[in-house]
Amino acid sequence: MTTGHATSQVLWPSLRVEDWSATRDTLHMWTQIVGKIRLKHAPMVNHWWQVCLQVSSRGLIAPAIPYHSGVFDIEFDFLGEQLHIRTSVGDTRRIALQNRSVADFHAEVLRALGELHIEAAIQPHPNEVEPAVQFADNFEQATYDPEAASAFWRQLMQAYRVMDEFRARFVGKASPVQFFWGSMDLACARFSGRTAPPHPGGAPHLGDWVMREAYSRELSSCGFWPGGGEEGAFYSYAYPAPTGFDEHEVAPEAAFFSADYGEFLLPYEAVRTATDPEGDVLRFLQTTYEAAADRGGWDRGALEEDPARWDDQYQP
Repeated sequence: MTTGHATSQVLWPSLRVEDWSATRDTLHMWTQIVGKIRLKHAPMVNHWWQVCLQVSSRGLIAPAIPYHSGVFDIEFDFLGEQLHIRTSVGDTRRIALQNRSVADFHAEVLRALGELHIEAAIQPHPNEVEPAVQFADNFEQATYDPEAASAFWRQLMQAYRVMDEFRARFVGKASPVQFFWGSMDLACARFSGRTAPPHPGGAPHLGDWVMREAYSRELSSCGFWPGGGEEGAFYSYAYPAPTGFDEHEVAPEAAFFSADYGEFLLPYEAVRTATDPEGDVLRFLQTTYEAAADRGGWDRGALEEDPARWDDQYQP
């Protein structure tokens, strides 16, 4: 019989950052290209939520992008090793996910969109990275390991499941659980309802005004990032960070405050090897949120609710 711990080892795959860094960096650029296409056509939503990708049952998707009188979507299918571009009139194009340069991927995506009569003149260089080599000139990043990409998607899928459960406890303003392609992380933010001081900016190749919009309201943000540990890390931070935030007691035991990053971290490898991975992540998300909300004086009574409050009133 498979034990619960053994099952968690299957559901939460091991993926050492150093073993897939070349694929990670190539895939990061590919997701930026697709994300910028969504940015080109989707209407502006507060905090740039419209630009994000979402976890799907096969990978990552830029869903339902408005275009003229219809929509199209673009999906990284990590199981089928294809990029799918689909329109609401039934036309499709596929691009193989394989060893290919960022320049080649960029050209193939624009070619496919052109065949579908979709205009997509995007900014030619990536954001939040250094150096920011223009997509059309980036022939160096050209590695794609399908097993690593699939394992990363499974990491995201497990993180999404737990973060979505955590999000359900909050009835105040909260973002969806979504993938930010600039920083390559899955994130969800809760908001106190108060405005925040102007963000100082400083992200590479990103206008400070972009950061000011993203952080225009006081928040507690959490997520999963393929960095910050041997196999990535869950993180949590507050903006602005209230006094004593970094001193707040959090759980589980493996969690800690990183002065280098200015946020709490929970190494993925500690979650993956735990007897209760989901429970450990939920405890981390809850206690680090409390560090922001309690230290920052949030009105928690008005902002939180039991997601099971109607369970005895209906049958799904």
